[in-house]
Amino acid sequence: MEFKSLKNIESSFKQIRLFTLVFTILCFGVVGVVVFKSYQFAEEQRQKIYVLDNGKSLMVALSQDMLINRPVEAREHVRRFHELFFTVAPDKNAIESNVKRAFNLADQSAFNYYKDLQEKGYYNRIISGNIQQRVEVDSLAADFDSYPYTVKTYARQFIIRSSNLTIRSLITNCSLVNSVRSDSNPQGFTIEKFNVLENKDLETVER
Repeated sequence: MEFKSLKNIESSFKQIRLFTLVFTILCFGVVGVVVFKSYQFAEEQRQKIYVLDNGKSLMVALSQDMLINRPVEAREHVRRFHELFFTVAPDKNAIESNVKRAFNLADQSAFNYYKDLQEKGYYNRIISGNIQQRVEVDSLAADFDSYPYTVKTYARQFIIRSSNLTIRSLITNCSLVNSVRSDSNPQGFTIEKFNVLENKDLETVER
């Protein structure tokens, strides 16, 4: 009887050790899952920006990797600069307003080109001749593998007179550097070393 009792006690201890081992493994498993899920949740939260709206409401905006959107923003920055700089109306105030907005997107090189055109009487001829000018950007070739980024722009100028329409080719190049985002520079770039490579007549159509 005593031997049988001892055997039962030993068997019970084995069962207790087995249950303890299984319970410990389960605990470690639960802890592992909790840690993994916590890390995953923290990573998801890092992808969100919380914006306080006038101290009253909390809005959540998903943030994206800046590097993914930079090429798109760079092309839009250059395109917008060309539209502002080369779209000209026969009105001095309109011209000055457009070029000032364009200067917010570029450095001294754009201002130097503007001054050169101004000294040659280009804008005076636009005003006196009642000429409208607009630009259409056809394509942009950009190199984002090296910094500063280089961009070559292919566009057409449409010079509208009362008697005819002249279409000119416009090819420019520039460098892009990162800058501070603002209302006047939403993409956060600055154009440097702006240069006009080609600007010649393609055709003239009588109106």
